[in-house]
Amino acid sequence: MKTPWWFLHKTPLAFLLVPVSWIYYLIGRVVYLFRKIGAYKSTRPIICIGNILAGGVGKTPIVRAAAKYFDAPVVMRGYKKSAKTGNVGDEATMLARDGIQVHVGDRKSNIILLDKQTDNHCPIIMDDGFQNPKIHKNISVLVFDQSIGYGNGFMLPAGPLREPRRAVRRADAIIVVRNSKPRRKFVLPTDKPIFYAETKTVSPYDENEKLYAFAGIGYPKKFFGALKNVVGKKSFSDHYQYTDEDLKQLIAAASRRGAKLITTEKDWVRLPNWARDEIKYARLDMVIDNAFYEWIKEKI
Repeated sequence: MKTPWWFLHKTPLAFLLVPVSWIYYLIGRVVYLFRKIGAYKSTRPIICIGNILAGGVGKTPIVRAAAKYFDAPVVMRGYKKSAKTGNVGDEATMLARDGIQVHVGDRKSNIILLDKQTDNHCPIIMDDGFQNPKIHKNISVLVFDQSIGYGNGFMLPAGPLREPRRAVRRADAIIVVRNSKPRRKFVLPTDKPIFYAETKTVSPYDENEKLYAFAGIGYPKKFFGALKNVVGKKSFSDHYQYTDEDLKQLIAAASRRGAKLITTEKDWVRLPNWARDEIKYARLDMVIDNAFYEWIKEKI
């Protein structure tokens, strides 16, 4: 689904949904406690990179950067699997395209299999899973986007939070993705190590080329704002599965404006092969403070 417009604002609708959010949270806590029984402890260090917001904070590029730095395998659920992404999900496909060893499905089962490998000295990166108690994590890292912060501060479905803000206390460290327009009143604990990351959107086109941008991600406005000379844009729900008709309409809209179609890498891997030949993507690179990697090496 598309990120609800009220997730970033304390609107009357958000307040009306607050009681529902507490019911959602209490049910989640009961499930969490039951799943925590018999948590698996890997023989390898588990670095969990997660969030307490429902997507859109830049977690996947952080996972990619960390996995490449440590040459580590990644275990992930593989959200929204489809035939277009080899039934592993867009995020997994994106990571695998970079030569990263990705294991999709039940994370506990995949970690058990990785533990049986002979060369098993490097850590395992666990994509998401901060709310998953079935696996013991050696290090839990939360990712925030400076422009989003805690959103409106409410939990799902009244706001973007998966659990209350106090859940940050369970993290060992925090990575904040910098933004030129930081959200006001975004305050983090002072007793946690905080590291910063910079994003760089690399367009395949010249700055003077007119662009028609489309995206099906958590916060498409971030992507549109990172591009130059955008003359048209279209947003879709997160992990949207594009049809041929959708793409034909996008191609026609771009043609009317004399523009080139461009999308995110995460969207591009969900396109059919014929469309990948016609549409290019802008790559999102993430540079994390080197102090973060030094801190990780000391911890493990």
